Amino acid sequence: MGNALFMVWRESVEAILVISILHAWIRARGDAQIGVRHLWAGVGGGLVLAGLLALAMLGVHGWLAADALDLFQTAIMLVAAGLITHMVLWMRSHGRHMKGELEAGLARAAETAGGASVAVLAAIAVGREGAETVLFLYGLAMEQSGATLAQMFAGAGIGFVLALATAWLIQGGARWLPSRVFFRATEIMLLLLAAALLVSGVERLIDLEWLPPLVEPVWDSSLLLDDASTTGGIAAAFAGYRAQPSLMVLVAWFGYWALVMCLGRTQRRT
Repeated sequence: MGNALFMVWRESVEAILVISILHAWIRARGDAQIGVRHLWAGVGGGLVLAGLLALAMLGVHGWLAADALDLFQTAIMLVAAGLITHMVLWMRSHGRHMKGELEAGLARAAETAGGASVAVLAAIAVGREGAETVLFLYGLAMEQSGATLAQMFAGAGIGFVLALATAWLIQGGARWLPSRVFFRATEIMLLLLAAALLVSGVERLIDLEWLPPLVEPVWDSSLLLDDASTTGGIAAAFAGYRAQPSLMVLVAWFGYWALVMCLGRTQRRT
């Protein structure tokens, strides 16, 4: 539930902030050619795109055979981990100037495309965040069933409500929740979630014998923190902790963080 709540919260905040910037730009422009109707048309289009992606994945889920389905679900986990990481790195480099870049791009596009430019940009923003959310929830749902699956969707709904409140606070300029602090704190959580998805994907590939475990287990820390316990389960879900990890899982986990640090340093230099 916690993972779904956090992911939907963060993804929804980004989409809502983009929509808020577009809405403010439309009102400030006061141009009859570009109205709020174009904005909501784009939002609707983005939601339709995300919904179609969800339906497509459900269709594939019902069509594939057992082994192929396992591979498909594993691929979704790995893709979701990659998308989350890309989103964090993109926001780190563009988030500070997002408002100015959006407004400048809109001013140029409005001269040629009019209201369609707002609709397309809103559709892209909502569709992108919606697609990432769908992929993440699908990957997360592969390890849930019954009551825990219902809790996951309940957490997703709560996350969306919290996102509305968070976006309102950020847009209102609340001093105790500046956007820079919000995005810096949540990007760490997102990277931890991506690492957890990567670990789950690697373990599935080991079970399918697509990857060797190398050494299994490297250690056993169950006495200190069992990943089957409540606290250990939270650490496993949010950060990829394993009480009895294989060497391949450790290589993937440490390799992921080494790659993130390397990309972050390259990003700061450029």
